[in-house]
Amino acid sequence: MSKPSKPSKSDQVASARPAKAVEADADDLDIEVEVDDGILIAYVDDDLELTRLVSGALEEEGWNVVVSNDGESGLEMILVEQPDMVILDVMMPGLTGWEICKYLRSKPDWKGTPILMLTGIGERMNALTAPLYGADAYLDKPFDLDDVVETVRQLLAQSIEAAG
Repeated sequence: MSKPSKPSKSDQVASARPAKAVEADADDLDIEVEVDDGILIAYVDDDLELTRLVSGALEEEGWNVVVSNDGESGLEMILVEQPDMVILDVMMPGLTGWEICKYLRSKPDWKGTPILMLTGIGERMNALTAPLYGADAYLDKPFDLDDVVETVRQLLAQSIEAAG
């Protein structure tokens, strides 16, 4: 998969590194997802401190992360950068995470891209809304960073297996 090399126009994007295509056999999914630095994850959340912590934890795993802090520039960033995975907050200025998720799922090219919601709206509300908007998984705030990393690892492995 070829990724665009031009950065997002938004000055709120923390970093913009193009990702490389990932090829893996089903037998080595865990190894490829864990060590491949070509994975690009887009993370959209208006909480600046949380984006710093989460993106740092993901980068420690060897994944590239691009960040935006509002829904509109986040959607633009996602469409320009073409990430391998998307992480969204629900309540944000501009577009909500649910609106971004619903939009992405309405486009054929985004059907197989894993989407994780990190939200503070409550477990019951997440359980009801995540399937409606097409999110693959959700974690309630506050959450443990290890849970985020493990969920991302699982979603990426499932995505690679489905594409393989």
